[in-house]
Amino acid sequence: MTNRIRGRAVNLQILPSAMTVLSICAGFTSIKFSLEHQPKAAMALIAAAAILDGLDGRVARILEAQSRLGEEIDSLADAVNFGVSPAVVLYVTLLSTSPVGWIAVLLYAVCVVLRLARFNALQDDGTQPAYAREFFVGMPAPAGAVSMIGLIGLKLQFGDGWWSAPLFLCIWIAGTSILMISKIPMRKMHAAAVPPNWAAPLLALLAICAAAAVLVHYVLIWVIIIAYLCHVPFAVRNKRWLAEHPEVWDEKPEQRRAVRRTNRQAQPNRRPIVRFGRSGGRSVARLGLRKPGGRLP
Repeated sequence: MTNRIRGRAVNLQILPSAMTVLSICAGFTSIKFSLEHQPKAAMALIAAAAILDGLDGRVARILEAQSRLGEEIDSLADAVNFGVSPAVVLYVTLLSTSPVGWIAVLLYAVCVVLRLARFNALQDDGTQPAYAREFFVGMPAPAGAVSMIGLIGLKLQFGDGWWSAPLFLCIWIAGTSILMISKIPMRKMHAAAVPPNWAAPLLALLAICAAAAVLVHYVLIWVIIIAYLCHVPFAVRNKRWLAEHPEVWDEKPEQRRAVRRTNRQAQPNRRPIVRFGRSGGRSVARLGLRKPGGRLP
């Protein structure tokens, strides 16, 4: 009986790593389909790799099966699925005839590896404040991969245009690469808390996204990309506020929102500042105000 229980425990511990290996297979197989001029299948496999990448960590935490080996496999899988595969798929599909196309995708792949190396280093850094765990430093690799395959989606949805021109593609790829190695904070989705009064609208939005995924799935990719980029200023402001308020680092999101509301209400009303200058002398005299160190005429 004890041996059976131990065998089941070992099988459960293997499950997260097995999901990671499947994600590697999906990401690498996308290259095969792109070489066979099947970009839709290649995009679907990269999306499947992203879904598996998001699930394996959660499954490991639920089963309490985290291990150093699993972390290393996950990091290597991200390099393949979100670095090498999107770069090769995009190059084969849209940039194979451009002289600078290979330089652009090479830059992207290198930035993904650098971004993952920094992520691993920060994970082992014990000097990071508690709130830093709620943010990515730079754009995460899966978001970069979505940004890359979104370019293929524009071509499939609308055909040729300025969005498929090599110049635009190279600029977009370079911008994505810079965002990944930047130090701009970006919110981790699983760390974000939804207020109770937003639950119903978000569920309705989810239903709309499900319908859009069937009807205009390539446009939906760009809606996700734009929405993600729009959240960046809010993430920067939120992290700056947390850095200035260490007393709320261990509090739940509801308490943090209450503290922010209280701080906003407690701020004193700002009075307009009266500036004295050459053009404002007569107005000051009419109001009966006295200049510092001067007399009224």
